[in-house]
Amino acid sequence: MPATIALIAHDAKKDDIVNFARKHAPLLGRYRLIATANTGERIASETGLIVEKLAAGSMGGDVQIAAEVVTGNIVAVIFLVESFYVQPYEPNVQTILQICQVHNVAIATNLATAEAIASSLAKTLVAHLIYNPISGQGNAEQELNLIRELLEPHLNLHIHFTELGVDPATLATDAIATNADIIIASGGDGTVSAVAGALIGSGIPLGIIPRGTANAFAVSLGIPRLLPIRNACQIILANNTRTVDAARCNGLPMILLAGIGYEAATVERASRELKDRWGAMAYLMAGWQLLDESGLFDTEIETEDGKNYNFQATAITIANAAPPTSVLAQGAGQVIFDDGLLDVTIATPENKLDAVSAMLRMFGAAITRTEFEHKNVVHGRTRWLRLSTNPPQKVVVDGEIVGTTPIEVECIPGGLTVLAPKP
Repeated sequence: MPATIALIAHDAKKDDIVNFARKHAPLLGRYRLIATANTGERIASETGLIVEKLAAGSMGGDVQIAAEVVTGNIVAVIFLVESFYVQPYEPNVQTILQICQVHNVAIATNLATAEAIASSLAKTLVAHLIYNPISGQGNAEQELNLIRELLEPHLNLHIHFTELGVDPATLATDAIATNADIIIASGGDGTVSAVAGALIGSGIPLGIIPRGTANAFAVSLGIPRLLPIRNACQIILANNTRTVDAARCNGLPMILLAGIGYEAATVERASRELKDRWGAMAYLMAGWQLLDESGLFDTEIETEDGKNYNFQATAITIANAAPPTSVLAQGAGQVIFDDGLLDVTIATPENKLDAVSAMLRMFGAAITRTEFEHKNVVHGRTRWLRLSTNPPQKVVVDGEIVGTTPIEVECIPGGLTVLAPKP
């Protein structure tokens, strides 16, 4: 469904349309607004709404609005008409009435019908889709067309594309400022994490349409891997919200996990070229190659209760949420994403055989959701921790290398609202 409202009024109705816009400012602020020059100037100056001002009615502003209707950009036209004393230079309502009739667009010509349109729109959710066109291995244009086909009949959908120099978090922040009802992230875990980070504490539901390589957060929430776009859109339209934990690592938002050592090296080695060619297998291939190269490093962990723990480790994973395929996060058999705690798993294998044995045991525990014991795996839960290593180790957060140790990680209980299947 289009996401623009056009505003126009004859001179005698300028006060009425300004008062209408002031009354419905929270609703109108969720839409792109266009108006003829004088009407737009008054609405903008007297209500604070952002209005895109077209030409004056006498100079063809009404024709510009009609053209927007023809191109399918308009959800409604509010044209307050003076029936008896229309000035010769004022726009002709018949032009826009005819175009709206042909293209089946709602048009109000008096305050009563304007109020009816406002009431109807107030019940329609406005969703902002933040779309990463380079995620995954599918055809981005075809996938976007499918998303639009599934969502636009039910939502007012604004689409924003990520690109070089345009951070998904910035797009999400801009969407929050427009009082969006839903913000949807479509891409890989990096895109989802960036958008989710902007939404922490906002209460605005996050919808996820997974199109990445691993799609770990979507899998953690129970979004099916089969027909992921169709299933994800159905979940969004079902509007079932869940409150889950979020976290921050050195101030950066984290919805999945932080990996130190082996995990970070695996992500770094699984290049874009390798992921484009092999998909999720790229991580397994990179991880297998690294088993012979991983070495022990000294680790000190301080927890919220003031206790200090010292280990020698090859891999440390601090997880807020993780699917079973994130094997190194499964020190307890599952990662609980709404318990207000971080899952900390420390792997201490001395050789390749120990590493393979530990990972197989953790994967089996994740599939069965059972706790297990292994001589080379230590697990604990905490709300906050500070971790340092010697020598410094690379750190990956939600699939992106962010620097090196030391790090400080804090759970934000109930920090994120998501659209997800019912548990």
